[in-house]
Amino acid sequence: MALVYVPMTARSRDEDHRAATPLELFFDLCFVVAIAQAGARLVHALAEGHPGTGVIGYAFVFFGVWWAWMNFTWFASAYDCDDVPYRIATLVQIAGVLVYAAGVSRAFDQNDWTVAVIGYLIMRVALTAQWLRAASGETGTARTAALKYAAGLVVCQAGWVALLFAPDGIRRWLFLIVAAAELLVPVVAEHGHQTPWHAHHIVERYGLFTIIVLGETIAASTVAVRSALDEHEALGELLPIAAGGLLIVFAAWWIYFAVPMHEHLTSNREAIPWGYGHVLIFGSGAAIGAGIEVAVEHAVGKAHVSQVAANAAVTVPTALFLLTVWLLHSRHFKRGVAQQLTLPLSALAVLACTWAGPYAVLYAGLVATATVVVGMALAVRGRPAAPVGPPEGVSPY
Repeated sequence: MALVYVPMTARSRDEDHRAATPLELFFDLCFVVAIAQAGARLVHALAEGHPGTGVIGYAFVFFGVWWAWMNFTWFASAYDCDDVPYRIATLVQIAGVLVYAAGVSRAFDQNDWTVAVIGYLIMRVALTAQWLRAASGETGTARTAALKYAAGLVVCQAGWVALLFAPDGIRRWLFLIVAAAELLVPVVAEHGHQTPWHAHHIVERYGLFTIIVLGETIAASTVAVRSALDEHEALGELLPIAAGGLLIVFAAWWIYFAVPMHEHLTSNREAIPWGYGHVLIFGSGAAIGAGIEVAVEHAVGKAHVSQVAANAAVTVPTALFLLTVWLLHSRHFKRGVAQQLTLPLSALAVLACTWAGPYAVLYAGLVATATVVVGMALAVRGRPAAPVGPPEGVSPY
């Protein structure tokens, strides 16, 4: 770490051994609180039989979580100088994340975004200052891009503040408009100049956040099973759910990390759809844990939903995760029809488990596990055959 102020200049895209820093890992860890809050509200809505309200509310608050993480991650990949001002600005953003997390329940339940927007305002003050600092160390198109980012952040944040004064009836429609504007900021800012994000670093950062959402799923599931066991003697009903949930999470991890994605990200043309599409991977990954909690509550008679609805709370996000990972990740590296169809067909099979009664989660976990096994077998079969015998001129002994 530099102990004094140093000019913020872009890092090299060809930098060797670029890895996530302890500050980035700390930043990610603080998002666990916000993800847990969003998941808890989704569980409550689904268990009470309000899937439409629950899914919409979850999508809105999770967008805020994901986009805050995105803003920092891509900036840090290009401009992380790790000096004192940079660290302080990042810690301010972490404080904003925690304030946003504190406002998740109100935003979800009451459509009251006051606390959440204050959290975003704290984050945006720090990030705008970072982009202005980056602009001061750049020239030409790089400086213009940094200034576009700063201006875009200010304009969009003004939109979030305006959201607080909008009537309740149009507040969510205005949310969609401002969210669309947020998504356009990188597209406009990067036009004519690509910020020097590091492909290997970005892929690692996304992988780490995927681990966080899957870890949150394991934590939520464990708490749900423990609570149920404390209050009920329902081990026979809970064991299939716990086993199936664990198999789903293990398979999700295996499938996500099966391909060297950094080889595909060569420019913004690939990176922007890939980066934006991850909102579905992250959101569905975290929602699997909420679904398992609903399945547990149904098993012990605490959820006011049907068996099929409780099963769907697990199978739908699991299928969405598998399908999105295939769309963003796997299809770029699969060869042949069999390899390409493995994940889409697996997603359909997981959905079919919705109607499998009280063992639906276990069956979905077995399908996910079989997907890993089939994928590995097809990958081995598709590899070129090793040459028979030693190379010419080399002794076999």
